[in-house]
Amino acid sequence: MNVGGYNNFWVDNGTEYYSIDGQKRLSVIVDPPDGRVPALTPQARQRAASRAARPTSDAQENDPGFEGPTAYDDMERRPLGERCLLGFGSTSGPPALPVLYNNLHQIVQTQDTVLILNEMVHDARVVRMNAKHLPSSIRMWLGDSIGSWEGDTLVVDTTNFTDKTRFRGATQDMHVVERFTRIDANNLKYQFTIDDPKTWTKAWTGEYTWPVTNERVFEYACHEGNYAMGNILRGARLRERETTDKK
Repeated sequence: MNVGGYNNFWVDNGTEYYSIDGQKRLSVIVDPPDGRVPALTPQARQRAASRAARPTSDAQENDPGFEGPTAYDDMERRPLGERCLLGFGSTSGPPALPVLYNNLHQIVQTQDTVLILNEMVHDARVVRMNAKHLPSSIRMWLGDSIGSWEGDTLVVDTTNFTDKTRFRGATQDMHVVERFTRIDANNLKYQFTIDDPKTWTKAWTGEYTWPVTNERVFEYACHEGNYAMGNILRGARLRERETTDKK
């Protein structure tokens, strides 16, 4: 029986709805009010169609409505998440979204930086406090994040993305603003606003809580014991030889 990439043992379904201001939320998105991602621009739809015709991305598992051949069909263009080089589903962000499992975060503060360590694929975001963005010629998978304080809220502004880590088909010019606010002793409210006029018809905002936990963050050892790719290729070569021998 085909169970997909994971069976239920691996899936972190959670045990309760998350609540903000006493309200149980069914959607992370709060703006637009309907809880839905805004429509793609014509330019973004055209990009998606071009990628469907000839996929070239390293992050196609994030593209909405993707059909046809993907980077999974070429061993030389496996997506970053599948190769365990970057967490899939934007787990490390920005924006940071919950995924199937390993959703813990560890935040470490120093005088000049804030480090956000993500359990998934041990991605580490370094937020430079009270700094200026790097030149636009310098691009990074997780973008260039600079931080500042607005009262008790940490505000993180991120630009300088690459075209290999486009979130939901966004361009490298996507701009993300995140806000981290301690709302009580046991919960941190995480809010993000995404703006990319070349991709969506309007900016949009989401939020959810990061609860305090006593659970430990474990090493995410992914490809170290992954024999699947080698075995897939060996099987393909074996099938080719068997087909040749029958001729």
